[in-house]
Amino acid sequence: MMPSRKFPLTRLRRTRQSNALRNLVAEHSLSVNDLIQPLFIKEGLEGKEPIESLPGVMRLGLDVLNEEIKELEMAGIQAVALFPVIDPSKKDDQGKESLNEDNLISKAIRQIKNVSEMVIISDVALDPYTSHGHDGVLNQEGYVENDSSLSILTEQALVLAKAGADIIAPSDMMDGRILSIREALETNGFVNTLILSYAAKYSSKFYGPFRDAVGSSANLGKGSKDTYQMDVANSEEALHEVRMDLQEGADMVMVKPGMPYLDIIKAVKDEFSVPTFAYQVSGEYAMLKGAIANNWLAEEAFMESLLCFKRAGADSILTYAAKEIALKLNK
Repeated sequence: MMPSRKFPLTRLRRTRQSNALRNLVAEHSLSVNDLIQPLFIKEGLEGKEPIESLPGVMRLGLDVLNEEIKELEMAGIQAVALFPVIDPSKKDDQGKESLNEDNLISKAIRQIKNVSEMVIISDVALDPYTSHGHDGVLNQEGYVENDSSLSILTEQALVLAKAGADIIAPSDMMDGRILSIREALETNGFVNTLILSYAAKYSSKFYGPFRDAVGSSANLGKGSKDTYQMDVANSEEALHEVRMDLQEGADMVMVKPGMPYLDIIKAVKDEFSVPTFAYQVSGEYAMLKGAIANNWLAEEAFMESLLCFKRAGADSILTYAAKEIALKLNK
């Protein structure tokens, strides 16, 4: 219970008089250890390629991946999340390239592990691999089939674990996929491979630049993921999703998007007290970058946005600005 405090005996402004005093009583802080850098790896690319809708973010060829990892390590970043941009000719309605043990993302994982101890988070979903841009398999009516998608997603998770991924991150939002993946990992000897579940992933309009980056927006077209990603109107449903995923073997959970869903982050952390990650998604990043570039917001707004995640209860934050923010924190 909060103590009874009255003016003028209590003046809350006393602790705000200087930066040093404010730092002494700060309830939350942001450190490099909180940050995870997403990376887009493009098949057949040499060097780097800018992403128009994500200012300052590049697609990387395998030839420059090690250099990028080294720069991230020097900035203090300890974890990356990898996303593939595959050759369009390899996409099909089943996403079979995701099961190729020598596919782009498997090569990238092995390459990083040969030179670095960087923690690798690898996404489990079919949308970078399917010709229709959905995260699962479609039936004849165009509906994403839950149960028939599970076997492919589970096999994809095993491919990533075999390549050396430290953390498997199912983002597909199929019911039951955490249990299926956990049982497969246990059966195949990957007992220490962690699962970061995108447990509360909303069917948001903030994902546009990401879909541009991985090349799935054209495939998805005007299609919707409303039948498997969460309704943006719901909050209690998020707690059911998280509870089920934890019961099925998830080690940590994700809330995505981030800034518009701070209430969900807080609710999840308060209810379950488990490692809770937040994803500052592409649309959030692009909005902030655009406003800062036009001098509508100060650069400090980006740091403020990340601190808000911490205040809400996030343990780690995926943000495209991770390296940039880390360099500022290190000064």
